[in-house]
Amino acid sequence: MIPIPKFKRYTVWALLSLLTTFIVSSCGTSNVPKESNQTNSSGAKVEFWTMQLQPQFTDYFKNLISNFESQNPGIKVNWVDVPWAAMENKILTAVSGKTPPDVVNLNPDFASQLAGKNAWLDLDPKVPQEVRSSYLPNIWKTSTLNNKSFGIPWYLTTRLTIYNTDLFKQAGISKPPVTYAELAQVAQQVREKTGKYAFFTTFSPEDSGEVLQSFVQMGVPLVDTEGKAAFNTEQGKAVFKYWVDLYKKGLLPKEVLTQGHRRGIDLFQTGETALLGTGPEFVRSISKNAPKIAAASAVAPQISGEAGKKSVAVMNIVIPRDSKNPDGALKFALFLTNAENQLAFSKEANVLPSVTKALEDTYFKDLPKEATNIDKARVISASQLPQAEVLTPTLKNIKLLQKTIYENLQAAMLDRKPIDKAIADAAQEWNQVASR
Repeated sequence: MIPIPKFKRYTVWALLSLLTTFIVSSCGTSNVPKESNQTNSSGAKVEFWTMQLQPQFTDYFKNLISNFESQNPGIKVNWVDVPWAAMENKILTAVSGKTPPDVVNLNPDFASQLAGKNAWLDLDPKVPQEVRSSYLPNIWKTSTLNNKSFGIPWYLTTRLTIYNTDLFKQAGISKPPVTYAELAQVAQQVREKTGKYAFFTTFSPEDSGEVLQSFVQMGVPLVDTEGKAAFNTEQGKAVFKYWVDLYKKGLLPKEVLTQGHRRGIDLFQTGETALLGTGPEFVRSISKNAPKIAAASAVAPQISGEAGKKSVAVMNIVIPRDSKNPDGALKFALFLTNAENQLAFSKEANVLPSVTKALEDTYFKDLPKEATNIDKARVISASQLPQAEVLTPTLKNIKLLQKTIYENLQAAMLDRKPIDKAIADAAQEWNQVASR
């Protein structure tokens, strides 16, 4: 089980400023490393950083690295596994000090912040179009900024719905909600019939982007082509009102304002909520941590808006532009993310691949005769990929946009601002950031 992490400390401004000082002189020029930094891949080393994949996947990566080295004599890969909490500071320090690893596992949200600082190798002149086209098109776009590719997609998850069938029966509900409109009805019915909450979603600015994604799923673009706020519209106000009304009617736990997604998992595992929107990797975790709840649980597709847009979480691979071995790094990055290795890792880690050929495997399409919720979650998640995309735009300040919207939503929920003013203030605050 690999929960795809969302970095929680997005505003390490001192290190970002230091990074800008080091590399601002190269902005506006080619991202290809200087000749003095390039070495022949023969006899070279590649340092590869991942996020908290040891010890669970140690054997997998040892075998993968051994296979790569046997196919590429002279290249040695040094694998360094970094704790999630340490990765942000560690990579910022390494990049700003011009001592980066050669291949790094990040997520697009955080990687795009450094892409905005010109920290990564521009992959467009390095990766042929036929290779790029082997990845899911919408997923490849998640690692682009200003029409330049800064990363290679790796593994994915699409959110799905895990629901407690016992609580649904108590509430007289026969099937899980498909849309946000149905979710509001379920929330009312569960609260009235059982005294419990239907679900938990966080409005903590530094945690999950699920509420931010709900704007896009309900037909509200977040920014326009110039990066300015596009959500201060009648449709945008309707989304603000949707969440404010749920809170004011007592259909959301009070903790949604202060606690994160982890609290939502805890509430579901203790039987205090009827459904949980999360990645399929948590199905196995719930079976282990709360077997009685797991026995009463079923899985269903992700809740969305009328257009059916599905969100996807992506982990990608980037190559620092100051890599001492960019050619060897690229060889390894493409090997790591090829169809064969992505399929193997997906089976090992219960995630989804970003390469079309790997997704064609029957593993993602056919259910065994005695299908478990883990099997069903895998097939449902994979089936959502054709409609899946990263719903939030690739912006170097995306977490500031989330913070601005969440804080103003909270103000409306607590009656500190009317909805019209809250959304207008959010738009104004974001536009001030976007104009910098």
